[in-house]
Amino acid sequence: MNLRKIIKLSDGFLLTPDLDTDIEINGGYGADLMSDVLAFSQPNSLLLTGLTNPQVVRTAQMAEFHAIIFVRGKQPQAETLLIANQEGIPLITSPFGMFELSGRLHKAGLPSFESNESN
Repeated sequence: MNLRKIIKLSDGFLLTPDLDTDIEINGGYGADLMSDVLAFSQPNSLLLTGLTNPQVVRTAQMAEFHAIIFVRGKQPQAETLLIANQEGIPLITSPFGMFELSGRLHKAGLPSFESNESN
């Protein structure tokens, strides 16, 4: 699914306007525990999170995410924006909570990229 479509579906606001939004996102993953993101996610996906610190972008970079959406209208720290722009990872904020936004995106056809492994 194209990131522009995802932004529209999420009522999102692009926080990194200089970055390309004409990219394909193959699936989604939602989490606030970055250790879970590293352990259970798949590359080429979208991260939904309520965390806004710079470690979110570093984790997304390591896990090969293509974009991050901050749920519940959260705004990232200035350093988070700086790192995202440097690394080319688009940041979006959405007014929806993680559960609501996950459902909307999944219903629109974005598959879950959570692995089936459990702790």
